[in-house]
Amino acid sequence: MKAVLLRVGKGREAWADAGVQEYAKRLPRQLSLDERLLKPALFRGDVDAVRAEEGKRILAELGPSDRLICLDERGELPTTEAFAGWIDEGARLGATRLVFAIGGPYGHDPAVRAAAWKVLALSRLVLNHELARLTLVEQLYRVSTLLWGGAYHH
Repeated sequence: MKAVLLRVGKGREAWADAGVQEYAKRLPRQLSLDERLLKPALFRGDVDAVRAEEGKRILAELGPSDRLICLDERGELPTTEAFAGWIDEGARLGATRLVFAIGGPYGHDPAVRAAAWKVLALSRLVLNHELARLTLVEQLYRVSTLLWGGAYHH
């Protein structure tokens, strides 16, 4: 299965890139990572219009057998073991890709949350994009050791 990380933003930070690359290279063959940066919508004074445009860009990336997991601080706060269950369930449901979406600075459009298979909160705190993507990829690696073996998770 492939994990796809979609995030709306302008660029990357070297410290986060290094961390994401480190955990991504540790992922087993059963779970590869593809990261895509989506261009943010131009702000013209209407937050809802920005969210809607960015939401269309996220939803346009989805295929018919994908499972969308929307990152949002109002989502579910699973344990690592429960998160592993999500990954396993996605595979059992026939998903070829688990698509994790990090919205733009104004968050996700309601249409994205409505289309999501799951809504994931990494914390009740709002995390910046770089910290959120690093935390997500570290958790994907941790979950992979629970599902397919490894000593990382104790």
